[in-house]
Amino acid sequence: MSGKKVRLVAGVGVLAVVAAGTVGCGGRQGGAARDDTASEVTCEVTRDTRVGIATGNATGVYYVVGNALAGQLADATGGRLTGTAAETGASVQNIEQLVAGQYDVAFSLFDTAVNAVQGRESFTSAQPVRALTRIYDNYTQVVVRSDAGIASVADMRGKRISTGSPKSGTEVIAHRLLQAAGLDPAKDVQAQRLDLTKTVEGMKDGSIDGFFWSGGLPTGGLTDLFTTARDRVRFLDISPLLPKMAELNPAYQAGTIGRDAYGTAADTPTIVVPNVLLVREDLDANVACAITRTVFERRDALAQANPAAKGITLENARRTDPVPLHRGAEKALQDLGAR
Repeated sequence: MSGKKVRLVAGVGVLAVVAAGTVGCGGRQGGAARDDTASEVTCEVTRDTRVGIATGNATGVYYVVGNALAGQLADATGGRLTGTAAETGASVQNIEQLVAGQYDVAFSLFDTAVNAVQGRESFTSAQPVRALTRIYDNYTQVVVRSDAGIASVADMRGKRISTGSPKSGTEVIAHRLLQAAGLDPAKDVQAQRLDLTKTVEGMKDGSIDGFFWSGGLPTGGLTDLFTTARDRVRFLDISPLLPKMAELNPAYQAGTIGRDAYGTAADTPTIVVPNVLLVREDLDANVACAITRTVFERRDALAQANPAAKGITLENARRTDPVPLHRGAEKALQDLGAR
């Protein structure tokens, strides 16, 4: 298994990963069958099936919402479909391991998913993935130590900067932002490829000067940092870089980190990008349908785990182009009345 996977968290009814007759890297047991494209999609899961869900860093929103989704699947399907949420390095790694069959569902930033289906940047060929739905937006959160002398991304030259976990969507966005500011990520900053937990620790002890993070609001790791460090850290306004970022991918849009998210003194303009849930194109259509339906029928439970899930809406569900929707997801969204 490529990349780092620190822990697995089982959803309801998934307690004995080691007891599985066939256990993959994502903790799969009774994995979903391949899609029979000639069959009707009923959304009924008729045999015991476990799906592995690739999420992200343990203190990030992917991990929290993914674990909540894993827990809701069994309840929503009478115990037929259960889930296991795994901590991962996030988007790029998630897609690689999804295609390799190590997971069945993967959280991903939309820009990374587009690269995957188009075979660009981190992907040397088009990847056989499909979307279940667009979910909430990720906010690009760029934080620096107040005493680091960094007023813009361009000021990061020569500084110790965490660009996120290797093969994460955060790392992709961090590199693009640095390039948009005229910096070479490989030469002009002292790049630290750290997960969020280690990044927060580095900010607290002064071993790094700033970091990039792409996640929902609020992200637990940042809540911890702003609670404990208070005035010793602050957000950067990266909105001046939006025009160059939008040239790379129209998914990048203007957004605002509200002061209430982390108790800061003022709102901070930023750049947002949507998230999508991905599966392999050959995932059993009824399983894909049941997962998609659960996302929307149990949205309130997901939002209790983290408020970012309130951004999951039927109005945006189909907005995944050029990443095609899985035919099972098409059925679920049609039944749910998504436009």
